[in-house]
Amino acid sequence: MRYLFVHQNFPGQFLHLLRHLGQDPANEIVFISEPNDNQVPGVRRVAYRLPRGGLDGVHPGAREFDLGLLRAECVARAALSLRELGYRPDIVIGHHGWGELLNLGDVFPGVPVLGYFEFFYHAEALDVGFDPEFPSPESLRPVIRAKNAVNLQALALGGHGHTPTRFQWMTYPDWARQRIALLPEGVDLAACSPDPSAFERPLAVAGTVIAPRDRLITYVARDLEPYRGFHVFMRALPRILAARPDARVVLVGGDGVSYGAKLPQGAWRARMMAELAGRIDPDRVHFAGRVDYDLFRALLRRSDAHVYLTYPFVASWSLREAMAMGCAIVGSDTMPVREFLTDRRTGRLVPFLDPDGIAEGVLEVLDDTRLSTRLRRAVRRQAERTLDMADYMTRYRDLIDRVARQGA
Repeated sequence: MRYLFVHQNFPGQFLHLLRHLGQDPANEIVFISEPNDNQVPGVRRVAYRLPRGGLDGVHPGAREFDLGLLRAECVARAALSLRELGYRPDIVIGHHGWGELLNLGDVFPGVPVLGYFEFFYHAEALDVGFDPEFPSPESLRPVIRAKNAVNLQALALGGHGHTPTRFQWMTYPDWARQRIALLPEGVDLAACSPDPSAFERPLAVAGTVIAPRDRLITYVARDLEPYRGFHVFMRALPRILAARPDARVVLVGGDGVSYGAKLPQGAWRARMMAELAGRIDPDRVHFAGRVDYDLFRALLRRSDAHVYLTYPFVASWSLREAMAMGCAIVGSDTMPVREFLTDRRTGRLVPFLDPDGIAEGVLEVLDDTRLSTRLRRAVRRQAERTLDMADYMTRYRDLIDRVARQGA
């Protein structure tokens, strides 16, 4: 079968699927993206480059749409080159959020498109306005609604879509849901497995060493920012550290902003360290930055309490991986997390906006060994039931085959 994948940041959400499809030599796989150094065996890369230029004069609400249309043109030109070389895919698979798929029906008429629908933005009731510390002015509502312009164009073109969680599926309008399949993502349960021996040896990270006697609290996000609860977690640390002199904290994540508004200047890490100056011991709070996958897994396997917080927004892959590694997870009691964890059965759910509540949850997991052990075992079993990669690949292939049979 001939596949054409599209995502501006190769391989995007498609790493596991690409590896799976690449095992069959009968498959021919081409991937259009912006240039980067990532590689997957058996996948041929075709790069496109966005032309330089600013967005001066473009209405703020139209900037993402303008960029999406620009990406659509670039990808269509790359696809046209493939067509002129004789390549016609049996199916196109990509992420709808970037606009890259919008013009491919013109290049390959009749070829079915299976698009990843990640999130439909709302001006209220979900992430926007969730955190009263960051009120959203009414003037921003049109800009937020306009963020769906690419989504709406993709839905208007027909085709087929999928999304990984019920929460994400429910963000879309009623009329759109019938065209979007629910396809829960999986985890490599062998690569992300518990390792009880991790607690018996020291772990070097962020210029320090976590000793076996230390109680390790972990926090992971792409970037340390409010959407992932960094600010409220930091405010929970004074109470946690005072109650547990043996506790050490390792935070993984960059100093950028992946979601939401950026600070006028500086990074959230510096801002929170300044706010909490004199209230936390910097020798017990370690910022690791972004780490490689082996160290990420080593940290979670060694973690005594893993904290995962998020606004009502897309859940991170790290939550699934933490489940698979049998972490004692302290998660926010928000819709995306409740889809994965049940309080006191597979995790401890705590109020996102309450630093004291977060601290209580972490301390309970640290103090109650029986609870922690039970949560670890239960969440791993849950991962084995619901996040198995082989099952995920089977469901993904079934969806691809069904879409390919139905056509565009």
